[in-house]
Amino acid sequence: MTIKVLLVDDERLIRAGLAAIINAEDDLAVVGEAEDGSQVPDAVKRLRPDVVLMDVRMPRLDGIQATRHILDTVPEPPRIIVVTTFENDEYVYDALKAGANGFLLKRTRPEEILQAVRMVAHGDSLLFPAAIRELAAQHGTSGGGQAGARWHAQLTEREGDVLGLMAKGRSNAEIAQELFVSPQTVKTHVGNILAKLQARDRTQAVIFAYETGFITPG
Repeated sequence: MTIKVLLVDDERLIRAGLAAIINAEDDLAVVGEAEDGSQVPDAVKRLRPDVVLMDVRMPRLDGIQATRHILDTVPEPPRIIVVTTFENDEYVYDALKAGANGFLLKRTRPEEILQAVRMVAHGDSLLFPAAIRELAAQHGTSGGGQAGARWHAQLTEREGDVLGLMAKGRSNAEIAQELFVSPQTVKTHVGNILAKLQARDRTQAVIFAYETGFITPG
């Protein structure tokens, strides 16, 4: 099955470069392009991409607002990867909070871009623990320790352990090995964590954990 990709960037050369990389693969295809976030909702509804590569900084409607709009209004929305020049870009943090499934730097190597598109298309998140930890440290915690304690009380001890390992970027298989449980058990714990935190995916859950003080950036 071909993975359909929508490219969103206000720079034509960036879109052309990404299109050349993606269209060279047998299992990937660029189905459309947009030069501003305001064009994205219509393009998503019309083209039904599996993955959107979304620039976060655009002149009229930025990638954060476009991401929120897609996730709030489109049934079965596509997976979204935000693309940025700097990994400590505050726009990235806001986009991940809004529900983007991860981010890539514009200087990322072509093979890593392709891997990222395939990963998110199959339901995984692009979780970069060090970068998210740094972003969380820059933004501080909005909920503080009290909020973290409240959410901690809703999680079982094992779910807390799993969330801590998720924040370190561990996969389900790695978490299972570290906690001496089955991957299916870990999958169940992750599902429970996402439900209790009302998070769309692992990345959003980890950011929420930092914001409430459940996990500290240090």
